[in-house]
Amino acid sequence: MYLSHLLIDVGDNPDRPRPGRLWLRNLYRVHQRLCMAFPSPSRVSDDADFLKPFKPEDFNRGQVHVSRGTDTGFLFRIDIQSGGRAVILVQSAIKPNWDYAFQNAGYLLAALPEVKPFDPRFVKGEPLRFRLVTNPTKKRGTPLKEERQSLSIEEWKSTKGRNGRRVPVPADQLLDWLAQRAERAGFALEADSVTVQAGYVYVDKTGNGAGEPLRSARYDGTLRITDVALFRDALAGGIGPAKGFGFGLLSVARLRG
Repeated sequence: MYLSHLLIDVGDNPDRPRPGRLWLRNLYRVHQRLCMAFPSPSRVSDDADFLKPFKPEDFNRGQVHVSRGTDTGFLFRIDIQSGGRAVILVQSAIKPNWDYAFQNAGYLLAALPEVKPFDPRFVKGEPLRFRLVTNPTKKRGTPLKEERQSLSIEEWKSTKGRNGRRVPVPADQLLDWLAQRAERAGFALEADSVTVQAGYVYVDKTGNGAGEPLRSARYDGTLRITDVALFRDALAGGIGPAKGFGFGLLSVARLRG
């Protein structure tokens, strides 16, 4: 895999935003631009200077709009750093072509993109610092497994494949939400170390202002690996829904000392 670091030009004055600041306000547009870093060979050969309009079919279908893992897809997250600097972190299965992605939009960047290979090694029981921004939701109206077991065949068939509507997880349940997923992802939280910042982000696919807010939660703290294989899968595949809107990327670092 690869890790990319994109420093975005947001300017120094929030009242007079640079194009980069405006771009970051809509995660749909951010995701669309990042997809452009994975062009098909035919797209590059036919349009080396990126003069033609964006067409999703011109970009590598093995990397965009697919499940994420060590061989396919990418995850990203927007981090606001000290001084108001904005950085996009991108974890991808193949090496991205940022020169092509920003060929006609270099004004969005404050520095050249940085890319490095990413192949971490872990040990069971190892503690790590982590950061994760997720879209914590739960499905409402989907029968639980134990509920289905008490149904007749006809009743069970009527519920088969039925998915409930996703609703935001209440603020007082956000830590429990992650703890439940951590077990399936091969790690355990050091609960006393974890902080949670809850909020919402805006997504507008149409560009006409008819977008919607998505529940967002940023977790920072310490975790401990309980299953190395499951943990590597979670790191590569992300955690939670809405990964196309900047959710799910789990970043880890070893503890000093």
